[in-house]
Amino acid sequence: MDANTYNIQVSQLLQQPVEIVWKALTEVSQMTQWFFENIPDFRPETGFEICFDVHSGGRRFPHRWRVREVIPSQKLSLNWSYDSYPGTSIVSFYLKEEENGCQITVIHEGMDSFPQDIPEFSAENCQGGWDYFIVQRLQEYCRKMD
Repeated sequence: MDANTYNIQVSQLLQQPVEIVWKALTEVSQMTQWFFENIPDFRPETGFEICFDVHSGGRRFPHRWRVREVIPSQKLSLNWSYDSYPGTSIVSFYLKEEENGCQITVIHEGMDSFPQDIPEFSAENCQGGWDYFIVQRLQEYCRKMD
């Protein structure tokens, strides 16, 4: 493995059953409430693809997702790239039923394939982004569902 290779991993115990968390991950009406509010559509079907813009640091990042693998209520894996930048990565969401709810683990592989001179692609920024979405936003969203 290349010394510059890095993967992001974030895990969080959510106080909801796996089925509820799966819907939060895969139903666009829920995804837009905790993830990216401008996701135009989503279907947890292998090969499904979408593109939508995210703006950060005065730059436009056209997110392109293509669903790689779906195991309902267990795993969702996406090819994740940006139309205006070289590189591609894989984001996998793993769900596991626990006594107190659902353990979610997100692994983002291949972030080092993107231009490392752009701050939004740094390991620190990517880790912070997933911490924000999973540990803060998704957890808050799941708490509101009680």
